[in-house]
Amino acid sequence: MNFDRRSLIKGGAALGLGAGTGLLDFAKAWAQTAPWKPEAGAKLSMLRWKYFVQSEDDAFVKLIEAFTAATGVKVDISRESYEDVQPKASVAANTGAGPDLFWGLYSLPHLFPQKCVDVTDVADYLGKKYGGWVESAQQYGKSGNKWIAVPVCYSGNLMNYRVSHMKKAGFSEFPKTTDEFLEYAKATKKNGNPGGFALGHASGDGNGWIYWCLWAFGGNHVDKNDKVTISSPETEKALNYAKALYENMVPGTVAWNDSFNNKAFLANEISWTNNGISIYVAANNDPTKKEIAEDMNHAYMPVGPVGKPTELHLMYPVLAMNHTKYPQACKALIAFMLEAQNFNPWIESARGYLTHCLNAYDANPVWTADPKRTVYRDVAKRSLTAGGQGSVGEKAAAAIADFVLLDMFAAFCTGREDAKNAMRIAERQLTRIYR
Repeated sequence: MNFDRRSLIKGGAALGLGAGTGLLDFAKAWAQTAPWKPEAGAKLSMLRWKYFVQSEDDAFVKLIEAFTAATGVKVDISRESYEDVQPKASVAANTGAGPDLFWGLYSLPHLFPQKCVDVTDVADYLGKKYGGWVESAQQYGKSGNKWIAVPVCYSGNLMNYRVSHMKKAGFSEFPKTTDEFLEYAKATKKNGNPGGFALGHASGDGNGWIYWCLWAFGGNHVDKNDKVTISSPETEKALNYAKALYENMVPGTVAWNDSFNNKAFLANEISWTNNGISIYVAANNDPTKKEIAEDMNHAYMPVGPVGKPTELHLMYPVLAMNHTKYPQACKALIAFMLEAQNFNPWIESARGYLTHCLNAYDANPVWTADPKRTVYRDVAKRSLTAGGQGSVGEKAAAAIADFVLLDMFAAFCTGREDAKNAMRIAERQLTRIYR
């Protein structure tokens, strides 16, 4: 199906948040022709990550309301922090009870692939209709040849920075290499404008930057055969680089979770960090923070000695548990979420915080209406997966959920362990996971 900018706008963006009748009319027509017919008396519960952009959640609620009105299927939505979705999904998988659907992070469905409903038909339907799935999304969604989850979107984990502080540090543009970035970090600290990366158990921001750093220097926690390779000269180079950055960060980052850097940036305590676009959205929404919004921008993560992007962005897969009594209703809801008439206004409402995994949505005007959002359009195509060179399966999911690499970096950066011992501890943990 050929989707251009004009048809995308006509099909979805023009509906907007106040879609009302237009969205409901579409939903009713869709329900009549959709391949999935909800079971009689179906009602669903979904646990999703807690939103960072209010307008995104508002649009999501309207989408769900339209689905309910058109199909009669009531959907209860619960919201939890990033860190809490995975353990609750694991409990549900082990007990065979709990929400029908989980919308979580990274490789979540691969923690219990045998407990996920096969959604190959949904993924194939959407892929054929909307220009195909990006490669990384396919890796996250599939277990073998079967889709065990549908990759709804990414949240880009890119550099957020203050433009005036960058110029004060002697840079005309944001650094493109890791060498330049270290000099930038030193200069901003010297000027009293330090930055900071989370070194606490921050599922998104913490994992995002340490995986980027590890890969940028050629380190890998496993090879293509899932053999543990974390103890290497390349990993040690990444650790040393991270420690040099850490010494030029604002104090306290070892205790940060996913919300701390947002707060520090908006409080003028840091001038750079890695994050989604939520800081920019919050600054634009707050009249007292307009100056920050006008003085900030976004950039790709710097490229290291390996000479190519090594970014890790937050994948948000949605899965249906096989304990659900209503698998057809689950499939209908997932497909409905990603139809253009729903997805376009929803992703516009996220204002750049969510990035599509289906190629057709490159044309959504949200990416060009404000040039400060444009880099986030590309994160699904640029992202590596949580498995690195290895598989995206239960083992990769466990390693990232257990913060194995993040703890290794934190232990070395804070001086609790030397490089060899930090790697040895991580190697021992990874060997247990990848046995």
